[in-house]
Amino acid sequence: MLRTTEVTIANGKWPADRRPLTIAALADPHVGSPYIDLGKLAEIVERTNALQPDLILLLGDYVNMSNRLGGFVPPAPIAGVLRKLSAPLGVFAVLGNQDWMLGGQEVRAALERAGIIVLDNERTLVDTGEGPLWIAGIADDRMRDPDVAGTLAGMPEGEPLIVIAHDPVIFRDVPTRAAVTLAGHIHGGQVHLPFIGALVTLSRAPKRWAYGHVREGGRDLFVSGGIGTSILPIRFNMPPEIVLLRLGR
Repeated sequence: MLRTTEVTIANGKWPADRRPLTIAALADPHVGSPYIDLGKLAEIVERTNALQPDLILLLGDYVNMSNRLGGFVPPAPIAGVLRKLSAPLGVFAVLGNQDWMLGGQEVRAALERAGIIVLDNERTLVDTGEGPLWIAGIADDRMRDPDVAGTLAGMPEGEPLIVIAHDPVIFRDVPTRAAVTLAGHIHGGQVHLPFIGALVTLSRAPKRWAYGHVREGGRDLFVSGGIGTSILPIRFNMPPEIVLLRLGR
């Protein structure tokens, strides 16, 4: 049931003299949960690369620590598959609550050995060839101490910014200068009922931020429905997805 969800976000935060940026986002693979093994992850990597994004962003929960009907896959082989992700501007990641349940530093080290840049209340500057781009990764809300203000402090004005996080609750603290915020964690509720929406969110974020494109207060958020499952291997009206986001003026 894996789908590619395409979305375009256009706002005045992206420089008018640059072409749109294409971003592939992967959230919550939970490798080891039912239906998601290393072979399936390799298929997801191949499909993501085939989209030819400029930039790939990983939104946390790479390991499976909560699905009792699944198994456990260590971070090293997971990172070994994710190593094959390829994009001209690089691959960047944040860690999720389940990664920290296992040991966030172990997961981080495995990803970094695979050439993936991990950001935990950290930011990095990317040279796009058309000008600078800042990517800020905010720490997980449940297991860490997210610090949006501290992470963004002293950043030059007028340069575009993308914020990534595992839990969308951090969106409440993201300033208007961010071109877009990307998050996962909620899985769209896994069960998403018509007229009701997500049944369970397991986040301090408001329910209206459970899935999809949110525009509030002149700011843009996209929350992915993710790939794997947590607690129970059930999805209804919320198929697993690769997000292909086009960010432009």
